[in-house]
Amino acid sequence: MPGDKSFLGTEPIGKLLLKLAIPTVVAQLVNMLYNIVDRIYIGHIPEIGSLALTGVGVCMPIIMINSAFATLIGSGGAPKASIYMGKKDNTSAETILGGCFTLQICISVVLTVLLLLFSRNLLLMFGASENTIGYACDYMSIYACGTLFVHLTLGMGAFITAQGFAKEGMVTVLIGAVTNIVLDPIFIFGLNMGVKGAALATIISQFLSCIWVLKFLTGKKTMLRIKKEHLRINGKLVFPCVALGLSTFIMQSSESVISVCFNSSLLKYGGDIAVGAMTILTSVMQFAMLPMQGVAQGSQPIISYNYGAGNTLRVKHTFRLLLTTCLCYSFAIWVAIMLFPQFFAKIFTPDTALISFSATALRIYCAVLCIFGIQVASQMTFVSIGNAPCSIIVAIVRKFVLLLPLIYVIPHFVADKTMGVYLAEPIADVIAVTFTAVLFSIQFKKALKAAK
Repeated sequence: MPGDKSFLGTEPIGKLLLKLAIPTVVAQLVNMLYNIVDRIYIGHIPEIGSLALTGVGVCMPIIMINSAFATLIGSGGAPKASIYMGKKDNTSAETILGGCFTLQICISVVLTVLLLLFSRNLLLMFGASENTIGYACDYMSIYACGTLFVHLTLGMGAFITAQGFAKEGMVTVLIGAVTNIVLDPIFIFGLNMGVKGAALATIISQFLSCIWVLKFLTGKKTMLRIKKEHLRINGKLVFPCVALGLSTFIMQSSESVISVCFNSSLLKYGGDIAVGAMTILTSVMQFAMLPMQGVAQGSQPIISYNYGAGNTLRVKHTFRLLLTTCLCYSFAIWVAIMLFPQFFAKIFTPDTALISFSATALRIYCAVLCIFGIQVASQMTFVSIGNAPCSIIVAIVRKFVLLLPLIYVIPHFVADKTMGVYLAEPIADVIAVTFTAVLFSIQFKKALKAAK
């Protein structure tokens, strides 16, 4: 049980991964609903649904950047805390927790001010048109006010899961998701607030999740507590956490840059319908990725703790199980998308033209999703063992070295330029997964020798 600090190093790997992964996967699936339920309701607003959906879709790059700053702290700090727990050094682990908490608050305050001042200009830069900018601004003006809640929920919530409290981490997400799902139709349709109602429901939900996280991390059940004496930022311990979190930050924040590139190119070649389809495609990709990320996050405390304790056999066993699980899932979801793309598109819009367009684009965009389990398992393991350089390299290569240029290059070599933009994703993924697999096979062996 999580109350026993050594359970991560003693329980059977399969049983332990199942125990930690199931609540985390459930949390990720619920989190997916949390993230896309606004878009589902908005897409079904009478008369303006399609344009409103596109407008909110343009907000996603900014939301991704905002969330990325939360995970910058938590995704690096939580594995480092787990590694110190494996070394039986809970004082350093709590110092990391307290310093990350303070740093998270500072970052969220700065971002709130920036979003309130410059969100309209950013939305126009990110692909909003004259038809959609009004809806985008309505959503973002309210969402920005909840930045602190988003940051503390995501950033500090990672420290709950990192201790092996997977069920409690799931409750964090459930609180927000259930609240959001209940409030959305009330605010959007009942009070006739439209996209403003969707944004208000989101920040209220995040506020309640934030309260739960802080109550847990200052309570009696947790092994690592937020304490006054540890709120000062200890650079020697906290800055390496930021370095480790950079890979996750790059992955998430680059999604915003990639979205800008996709939206601008799609607006040029295909107009608003192509940008609207991209909103659906990214939502489906979230559905595909989040369960894999949930399993990977469930493995993180096991890998980090045992790596810190020098139990390399358990580290290898956990990685192999993680890789097998991710590959099986990625293949299954790939088959479903290839066979029934219209089903996924219909979830987000009743517009027949948009459904038909999105179904074709979806098959292209997700063409090599079947092998992406390798990428997820390898990258999470890099983070779990504290290998910041490799985790950063993998993130940069896939997004900036490959995908970003291909978005602009591929359309010049195909007849259908709009579909050529979507084709950049699978081409980049094939090369990126191959590169990651080779790099991981070399670096993982070195890391295990160093741990011994």
